[in-house]
Amino acid sequence: MIEGMSDEFPFVAGEDAGKDVEQAYLFDAILQPNTSLEPRGFLLLMVAIASAAFVAGMIFMLLGAWPVLGFFALDVALIYLAFKANYSWARTYETVRLSENALVVERISPSGKARRWRFQPYWLKVDIDIPAKHDSQLVISSHGKRLKIGMFLTAGERVELAGALCAALDKVRRPEHLREVV
Repeated sequence: MIEGMSDEFPFVAGEDAGKDVEQAYLFDAILQPNTSLEPRGFLLLMVAIASAAFVAGMIFMLLGAWPVLGFFALDVALIYLAFKANYSWARTYETVRLSENALVVERISPSGKARRWRFQPYWLKVDIDIPAKHDSQLVISSHGKRLKIGMFLTAGERVELAGALCAALDKVRRPEHLREVV
């Protein structure tokens, strides 16, 4: 899911701590994995799974196959842990911010650890397969550095992101007197 892509650019403090100049982001996107099941839906799903497992387990227990009840409980526990792992992974997100001076990509892991990459926008190249397939990658590269971004996005979302990023880069690369006045 791509959030925050708009025509309104927030103003931020200059990247050089010694400058008090404010600059606008020409591109600002927050990339997040899609989470299709809300917490309330997860709770309802787990109640349904646990109820079905309990009823089936009780039937087997009444028939004399009592160990099966433990396997049903194990199934419920494993499904719960799988969903929790998925929700943990879904806390990952990336920010892609383009200013006049730099493209900064920041990747936040589920634990909150941030990794940051900085690219010079005039030499930046954006690569993606067109037409995009499920396994197509969006790669940005400059001066021998390559970075895959939006790995959790759908192929269509990666193409949309690549197009918007290329348009913003073209705007940065264009001389100021040739830029459109909005």
